[in-house]
Amino acid sequence: MHVIATQQELEAAIATFEKSDFVTVDTEFIRETTFWPVLCLIQMAAPDATALIDPLAPGIDLAPFFRLMGNEKVVKVFHAARQDVEIVVHLGNLVPHPLFDTQVAAMVCGFGDSVSYDQLVQKVTGTQLDKSSRFTDWRHRPLSNKQLDYALADVTHLIDVYLHLKAELEREGRAHWLNEEMEVLTSRSTYDPDPEDAWKRLKMRLRKPQELAVVQAVAAWREREARERDVPRGRVIKDDAIYEIAQQQPRDAEALGRLRTTPKGWERSATASALLAAVNEALSVPRENMPKPPKHFQPPEGSGAAAELLKVLLRIVAEKEGVAPKVLASSDDIDRIAAEGEKADVPALHGWRKAVFGDVALRLVRGELGIKFDKRRIVVFDL
Repeated sequence: MHVIATQQELEAAIATFEKSDFVTVDTEFIRETTFWPVLCLIQMAAPDATALIDPLAPGIDLAPFFRLMGNEKVVKVFHAARQDVEIVVHLGNLVPHPLFDTQVAAMVCGFGDSVSYDQLVQKVTGTQLDKSSRFTDWRHRPLSNKQLDYALADVTHLIDVYLHLKAELEREGRAHWLNEEMEVLTSRSTYDPDPEDAWKRLKMRLRKPQELAVVQAVAAWREREARERDVPRGRVIKDDAIYEIAQQQPRDAEALGRLRTTPKGWERSATASALLAAVNEALSVPRENMPKPPKHFQPPEGSGAAAELLKVLLRIVAEKEGVAPKVLASSDDIDRIAAEGEKADVPALHGWRKAVFGDVALRLVRGELGIKFDKRRIVVFDL
């Protein structure tokens, strides 16, 4: 099987794809030892063309590929797009647009929550994919025909999946549902988070303002360090070390060297000096400006039964619409609607989710709807 490894072949392939209304795209990458994913293979397909591109080929310039990713006349179709889009953002400095994510589309078409690509292909086309090459080291050259067949299958079957889901969305009048979901995937901020917010991804074991200030500063320092050195965050410093540093608050190398979670002798390195500078700067922040622990919603006493009733309603609506309940509302959405009614600021009360489930949920909260058994089925009725 041929792999594109020259600039002339790449230009010719992209010129063909630019004539199509849509192109299916997938990438193979490795990121076990790096912060940024190492792009190893690009697969693309359209109704009349396929291509495998070697981004590791000497001297190849992916500018034509990125030009296609930004072409507004061609829909870019991915399955579970986030990591693939992250690669395009990092290497090409753009977010692919317009974008169609078949995993998201499958959710609103009744295929369940976060359905895998091979499951979706089997349900739509009846084809059982061979996944034996999924653990390939895609940096290795040459790639075998079996590995290349596996990689190409990730985009060729995606054509049928895309056309099926697109037709289903249009038939059910749900195309605008997908458009709202794609806004998150095509937002630049999704792929370029602020290092100052890195601490929010950690499990919050600490509650004191000083501890949180140190966690925030050290997590931000680690994020910038990992990006600059292109290594995984854990290679810079592990999460457990951040928690211990926040609790012990070492101000100098001697204190840092006494911690259990840092390597012996590391406290005298230039990296450790930069970390200590971040700790001391965090501890110098006025207490009133230190971060406060994230507030977790606690349903008020007595709202539990109302939440359970709303969950029954959610199941009824989800079955009627043919979608997974999680697509319409999360458990947190349900708890907040039960406790706060129309004042609840949750996704279930915005956009298409509000029209499908949120408005009905609010009618139940207001006492305008009832739920009853009718011939061994649970039904909703007006009061």
